[in-house]
Order: sequence, then C-alpha cells, then structure tokens
Amino acid sequence: MGLIDRFIGVAPTVTALGSAATGMAEVFTQNATRRMELDEEAYARAMAQHGQEFAQPANGWFDGLVNGLNRLPRPLLALGTMALFIYAMIEPAGFSLRMEGLQAVPEPLWWLMGAIVGFYFGAREAHYFRHRVWPERKVASETPSASDAGAAARGVMLHDDDYADNAALREWRAGLRD
Repeated sequence: MGLIDRFIGVAPTVTALGSAATGMAEVFTQNATRRMELDEEAYARAMAQHGQEFAQPANGWFDGLVNGLNRLPRPLLALGTMALFIYAMIEPAGFSLRMEGLQAVPEPLWWLMGAIVGFYFGAREAHYFRHRVWPERKVASETPSASDAGAAARGVMLHDDDYADNAALREWRAGLRD
C-alpha cells in the first residue's frame, strides 16, 4: 500500500490532512500523551529538588555524639523502670532503702523533674503532631435522603460507602433506617 501511494502521489496529501486534523483536535482537547510526559518531567524535577534539599552533609564526631545523646532518654527511662522491678525482686532490702531515700526528696524537686520530662516529651510530641499527614475527610451530603431521616433525627451521620466491608455495621445501619 505504501508503494502505490507513493506512485500515485496521494501519501503527502493524506499525511498533511492527518497532521492538520491532529493539530485541530489538540485545540479542543488536550494531548494525553504530552500531558503525561509533562507530568513525569515535573515529577522528576520535584524529586531531584527534594533530594537536594534533604541531602545531608557528612557529619563529624560531635554531631554523632549529640545525635546519640538525643536518642538516649526514652530507652533509658524504659529500661531503668524495668531494672527497678528486677532490683526490687533481687534485693528487696536495698530497694526499700532507696525508695525511702526517694521519699525524702522535697516535693518542689519532683515538680521540677516532672516539668523537665514533660517538656522534653511534650516538645517531641508537638513536633510530630505538627508535621503529621492528615487523612482526607469525608464531607457529609448537605441534603440527607429520605431513608436517612430517622438516623439524622437521632444525630447519626451515615455515608453510603462507610460500611462496604463490614457486614455487622451494614446490619446496624439497616436497623437505623427502619
């Protein structure tokens, strides 16, 4: 077919018409292949920039020491508490003597200790709370259907897809509609 078109001379005209039709169609609709190429290029640039932002320079011995010290409090508190239980079982007399010593510590010092530990873990928790990723929230429809009127009167919000994978909740929901 290609040779016949070349001999007749129709091929350049047909190709030109096809290109014109493609160009005209792209005026009204977006070229999906080109859009995918542009999206991939933007994604690659964003990932390269992200990698550059978070590339860490080589840390020295002091940075390693400080990072190690920052990781110590939680394991030391957990392991120290378990060690106290073991110590109480192994040597009850020594344990009770040390607990009497702790009772002699003045109350303001306990408050100070609580504030230090609270601020340390509170700041850490606040940091993770601020930087967490929130899941997408479902928006309830503004106009409830007639079948949901009884549930809405009782203050229960129902969504059509909430119970797709839970037979017990579907049954409960059916009971609310009755």
